[in-house]
Parts: sequence; structure tokens; C-alpha cells
Amino acid sequence: MTEVLREIGMIARALDSISNVEFKQYALTKGQYLYLVRICEHPGIIQEQLSKLVMVDRTTVIRAVQRLADHALIEKRPDETNKKIRRLYPTEKARLIYQRITAEEAYSNQVALAGMTPDQVAQLTALLHQARTNVTADWERVKHGGHRDY
Repeated sequence: MTEVLREIGMIARALDSISNVEFKQYALTKGQYLYLVRICEHPGIIQEQLSKLVMVDRTTVIRAVQRLADHALIEKRPDETNKKIRRLYPTEKARLIYQRITAEEAYSNQVALAGMTPDQVAQLTALLHQARTNVTADWERVKHGGHRDY
């Protein structure tokens, strides 16, 4: 049995642990930096779209967004046409933190890809994208009450 997913998981957990330490000074914990990055990259995003971007359930997004709002890192503004929808925008404080997060991300990429040629990096990127695409189909199905056939 190949252990590709175990390797991906170990990399993800290690980088997540590092980020939790690095971003503790900003009161960002348990992956909240991921939500903040996506909101900075997509100002005006709604929670449903954010859920799909980070591939987590709505409840998890709601809690993370509320924590970010409580720390004055994002603003929730009503949509201009549908007042039930709240659009998410980064605050100035968030934009400054976003610069730090993207610097950390660039450094982590540099460390993770050290010793690989540009062709290997491109191949790895393409293969991981394909794996994510494959998993996304299952995620969508299970999220909507379906089950996987083992």
C-alpha cells in the first residue's frame, strides 16, 4: 500500500503546528490563518464560498469567522441585494497580518521543495492538484449525505 496520504498528512500537520506557533502573537490558532488568507484574497466572499475554498463544513467556517470578527480581523457587511447574506472583508489589521502569513507560506514552500528541480515541482503540483480534484468529488458527495463505496 502506498503511503502518499500519510506523507501529505504529516507535512500538513507539521506545517500547521509551525503556523500555530508563528501566528500565536496574532491570536490566530487552529488554522484560523487559513480563513484569514482566503478572506484577504477574496474580499467580499460569503461563508458558503469560504467553506468550499477550505473544504470544511459550514459550522466550522461559522466558528472561525466569528473568532476572526471578535479579534477585529474581519468585518461582516450585508450584501447590497440580499440583506440575509453577510460578506466578509479583511480589516487593515488583517491585511498587515496577511503579509506576514504569505511570507511564512513562501518560506515553508521553499523549505518543503528544497532539492527539487523546477520540473519536479511542476509535476508534484500537477499531481497534487489531480489528487485534490479526485478527493473533492467524494467530499461533495459525502457532505450532501452520500456515502463512499469501499
